[in-house]
Amino acid sequence: MSTLLQRSVSRSGWLLVIYGVISILFGISAILWPGSTAIALAWAFGVMALAEGITSVFALFNRHVAMSRGWLALYALASIVFGLMAIWHPLAVVNVLLIFLAAWLIVAGVYRIVFAIRVRKEIEGEWMIALSGVLAIVLGALLAAYPVAGVLTVTLWIGAAALVYGVLQVVAGVRVHRWKRVL
Repeated sequence: MSTLLQRSVSRSGWLLVIYGVISILFGISAILWPGSTAIALAWAFGVMALAEGITSVFALFNRHVAMSRGWLALYALASIVFGLMAIWHPLAVVNVLLIFLAAWLIVAGVYRIVFAIRVRKEIEGEWMIALSGVLAIVLGALLAAYPVAGVLTVTLWIGAAALVYGVLQVVAGVRVHRWKRVL
């Protein structure tokens, strides 16, 4: 194996472990404190959006900007407004995003049911498509009816996914480290 690849592998092993540990800690915190984690995530997205908006304002003064100044100004304004809202009122932003998710699920569910009805003569198992549509509508309605429970549930799922991802990263990092020693 080339020395360049060996150096790259030796660096990536411990990075995978660090990413994994951070992800595991985040996953545990999301599972233990889902409400606080949801608010923290909204706040973090707000900070990122605000930074993006401010950067876009500075880009407006660049002579060699890649897109039209109108679109860039609109993007900068939208990013700054969203960022400030998410920083000042993170729970409100979380609830609004959850309502958008609920509306999308209901529309997607109706679409799947209509699609299943239209293709029922061409494919087998169309009832599974229709069932997925019904489940999407039910989930969307539940999220709209119980937004706090929805926020907590979504945060718990994010935490569980982060936990699994973190464990996989740590395992991959340890394997890369062991593989490096074999060479």
